[in-house]
Amino acid sequence: MSYASSSQGLSARRTSAQVAALVFGIIFLVIGVLGFIPGITANYSALYFSGYDSEAVLLGVFQVSVLHNVVHLLLGFLGLWMARTHSSAKTYLIGAGVLYLLLFLYGLIIPLNGAWNFVPFNWADNWLHLGLGAVMIILGFVLGSDNTRRTSGSRGSPGEGQIPN
Repeated sequence: MSYASSSQGLSARRTSAQVAALVFGIIFLVIGVLGFIPGITANYSALYFSGYDSEAVLLGVFQVSVLHNVVHLLLGFLGLWMARTHSSAKTYLIGAGVLYLLLFLYGLIIPLNGAWNFVPFNWADNWLHLGLGAVMIILGFVLGSDNTRRTSGSRGSPGEGQIPN
């Protein structure tokens, strides 16, 4: 059986890390787009480019700005692009997870109603960043060690389905 080259794009069979990177990429794209839709984003008329004074809140909970939404869109596109190979998907999951943990720490340190809160964050964002960071890093390590391609319903024998070098 021949495998499609994953270096040329998404192959027909993806590793679990690639699927996870795709899923997070799609989620971040959807979140980024929803942040620009009035009704889904409350106080949309107070959606500013950046800064804590942006009063727009996604789903009535998460404080957003144009910059915040653009960051989600960029992370989404990056996830789709890096899902092309197993190693880049693993790098995406761990790297974006570390980024979210750093954003969580940043959100704890800065005053949420001050100039340093330029993205902006609120407490709901901070807790979400902690959860996303932890989940993405764990998935990156757990799924990143599984370098096998699986077909649905097929478990195969040990060593079967290894990605060719």
